Amino acid sequence: MIFDDFLVRAALAGIGVALAAAPLGCFVVWRRMAYFGDATAHAAVLGVALSLVLSTSILAGVLATSLIMATIVSTLSGRGYAMDTLLGVMAHSALALGLVAVSFVSGVRIDLMAYLFGDILAVGKADLAVIWAGAALVLGLMGWRWPNLLTATLNTDLAYASGIDPKREQLILTLSLAVVVAVALKVVGVLLIAALLIIPAATARPFSRTPETMALLAAAFGASATTGGLQAAFWLDTPTGPTIVSLAAMLFALSSLAGRLKTRIMKTVGQ
Repeated sequence: MIFDDFLVRAALAGIGVALAAAPLGCFVVWRRMAYFGDATAHAAVLGVALSLVLSTSILAGVLATSLIMATIVSTLSGRGYAMDTLLGVMAHSALALGLVAVSFVSGVRIDLMAYLFGDILAVGKADLAVIWAGAALVLGLMGWRWPNLLTATLNTDLAYASGIDPKREQLILTLSLAVVVAVALKVVGVLLIAALLIIPAATARPFSRTPETMALLAAAFGASATTGGLQAAFWLDTPTGPTIVSLAAMLFALSSLAGRLKTRIMKTVGQ
């Protein structure tokens, strides 16, 4: 066997998160909701803290707080609150409350860095099952709501004319993002979740002519970044989560360069 079992589990976990994050990341880019990923991830810190205080499952706590955050943001948006202001208030409030709650936990030693930056090498079989179950749920939901989500993203007036409620579609999108944040916590951690959502989608954008192509390419770039970053971290003895995101950033830089070269070539040919 070429790879150890823990490396195989880590690779499968990374691929599962990348597949789930790809279509959601596309909508985050299209809707300019990049800050929402940060806000939901910060809520995950509060979920970890409350789980430790209440001695409950960390996954359940993270999922619950992420879902609550998503619901509150979706409910309050458009009611006199600017989205960036609302997300800023919610994100920093959740992070502060989480850190305060951790200070009340006595007799429990936790590796805070693992929650902040992920600990993909510690993924077990149960974690892997949860990650792929969450990925399957999100992918199934995206496949079911894809046309409606695209219409609501393109034009709200067109959505209403087509009998689609944009607020409902936004709620579905935000709840899906909350699920991805919860299952990705083990892989890349709170501080890097938003990067795994946004960077692969942004990398795929220059090569995509249709939304479906962008989602598929984002999944490919995300999976490549996770598996390649995992190998690089193993060889270089660097933190795995940051290495994955660093490789994703390198792919984005190359994609941007290729996109600019393509534009210049097309302009030259057109002249």
